[in-house]
Amino acid sequence: MPRADCIMRHLPYFCRGQVVRGFGRGSKQLGIPTANFPEQVVDNLPADISTGIYYGWASVGSGDVHKMVVSIGWNPYYKNTKKSMETHIMHTFKEDFYGEILNVAIVGYLRPEKNFDSLESLISAIQGDIEEAKKRLELPEHLKVKEDNFFQVSKSKIMNGH
Repeated sequence: MPRADCIMRHLPYFCRGQVVRGFGRGSKQLGIPTANFPEQVVDNLPADISTGIYYGWASVGSGDVHKMVVSIGWNPYYKNTKKSMETHIMHTFKEDFYGEILNVAIVGYLRPEKNFDSLESLISAIQGDIEEAKKRLELPEHLKVKEDNFFQVSKSKIMNGH
């Protein structure tokens, strides 16, 4: 089990980056679409942050802020060789947003990453993570992060890709 102090000292954690194509399995295999960060965003995570499932807030470009869960790690079920950061935003978007800027504020930790013996058990765990995150994000200390200046990005900054 990861040490709580290694996790909590980094939270809330704010990052942004351009959405890149991932492994193509979030929507297709899992029915749970994810937005993927480029390697440099993942590489810039604190070195001692624990891998696992986190929750928080996300926005695309200068759009509305929504609840999200994010997986940071190796995705043992898929035996990834590269660490990834995959964000599931709890909102239905009309279209893909590859190339847009994803803004993420991680406010809490749900569980360590683990392997699953079937795709069904992985999907079930992710759905449980989503439900738990929805509840926890209603706590006042997490709701206030939704209003953070981090999400008040000017449209000109977004247009320039920064």
